[in-house]
Parts: sequence; C-alpha cells; structure tokens
Amino acid sequence: MEILNTAATLQAYTEKARRNGQRVGLVPTMGALHEGHLQLVRAAAQECEVVIVSIFVNPTQFNNPDDFRLYPRLPEADAALLAPAGCTALFLPSVEEMYPQPTVLRFDFGALERVMEGEHRPGHFNGVATVVSKLFHLSRPHRAYFGQKDLQQVAIVRQLIADLSFDLNLIAFPTVREADGLAMSSRNRRLPAEARAVAPQLYRALQLAEQLVQARQQSPLEVQAAVEDYLRAEAAITLEYFTVVNAHTLQPLTQWPPDQPVALCLAAHLGGVRLIDNIVVQ
Repeated sequence: MEILNTAATLQAYTEKARRNGQRVGLVPTMGALHEGHLQLVRAAAQECEVVIVSIFVNPTQFNNPDDFRLYPRLPEADAALLAPAGCTALFLPSVEEMYPQPTVLRFDFGALERVMEGEHRPGHFNGVATVVSKLFHLSRPHRAYFGQKDLQQVAIVRQLIADLSFDLNLIAFPTVREADGLAMSSRNRRLPAEARAVAPQLYRALQLAEQLVQARQQSPLEVQAAVEDYLRAEAAITLEYFTVVNAHTLQPLTQWPPDQPVALCLAAHLGGVRLIDNIVVQ
C-alpha cells in the first residue's frame, strides 16, 4: 500500500492506473476507521483494481470548533487496517495541501440541505461538497463508496455528481452496527462508559418508529411524537431532532406517501458527543 501526501502524487497515481486500464475506487473518510469503513474498502477492492482511501479531517465541514479539535485522529492505526482490507493507496494530506488558499466557493443544494443536518449545522454541507469535489477531481475515480449512516450526505453527494457531471458511480452501503445496535461511528470512541451503555437506545427508538410506520395506524407527526416521548424518558440523551421524511427528497412528511420509502432520521447528544442514525423503511 502506497501512502500519498500531496495532490500531485495522488493525481499521478490515478492517471497511471487509468492509462493501464485499471478501475479506480475511492473511499473518502475522516479516519478513526471502524468496520463500517472497512466494509466499503473491501467492496471497492472486489470491484476495482486500484482502491484509494482518503483520510482527511476536513475543517470546513465542522461548525463546532471543539468537535473538530476532539475528532479522533489515528493515522498509524488506520493504515494498519487498510492494507489487509484491499486498499492500494492511502491519501493522507495536510490541511495546507487541501486548502492552499481559503476557499470562497459556495454550494447551495436547495431544500435538500435545509433540513436535518443542514438545518442544525449551517455550512456543513458546503464543506462536505467542497472537499468531496476536490477528492473527485484529484483521484478521478470510477466508483466512490459511502455509508448510509450519513444518509443526507449521500443525497448531497449524489446531487453534486449529477449537477457537476462527475463521471463516476456512487455506491452506498447499509449502516454497520455494533452487536447492541449502535451505529458504528468514529465519534463512538469519545463516548464515556456510562453514555456508551445508553447509546443503543437511539437505535431502539428508530426500531419503535419503524414498527409504527409499518403499522400505518398513526400519522408521521404522531410517530415523531412517540419517539420524542420514548427518548425523553432517558435523561442522559438530549434529542436534537427526530424526523420522518421522504427517503428520496428528505423532506418531512405529514402523511404517508404511496409506494415510496420513508426515512427515519435522528441526531442526539450524550456524554458530550453528537451522534446521528437513521433507518429506511421500504
């Protein structure tokens, strides 16, 4: 596995691969890798001869300075996990390499970014779109792999690919969970033991919502109220939002759409850590 630290070396690496007729897969990450990331890497290795994993804690997508400062950074441990999973090149740039000058470009994804994460983290998706665009331009992948845990991010990137005509396929993989149901996340490392014990309640709340959606005996707003009541009973959890949305548009629902999937999405704080999760109900 090669380790690349500059945009120029990444471009040279992928240009050579393309000249040799090799398919290039990209797995963008912020590091502190877990099984969810490795699942994406292994999938890329099955479909592509060249697999690039980027590790970059992108400052432009953090609207909370403490979250950026405390985000776990484990490059040596991450590198040790990547080669056995099928990674052929690790792109590990500095902030100065990715942003040689401050970026002034602004993306606007319309209604798609005015809800959920976009509403509660202003500027977040502008930072995501900026860094993902840079990674796509530098690595020119045939396929890019993302996890469904960041459901809104996947939708934003899909829109980015369509609007800017990137010549690649986006591959989204289902959320990988711990044995107790907690969605795997790099931020889980920061959970104190007491908060970690409570954290699976988030998934149980989503399961409750899923059952109510499938029963169709309550409206979306009534489902939302039931989940809010369920989580209010756990003092350690501060719910930021829970919403029932159209899985394609991510817009909140007031009635059930015929023959369309529904997404149940939440964000919550516990133990000083912000976690997100979702379930898509067909």
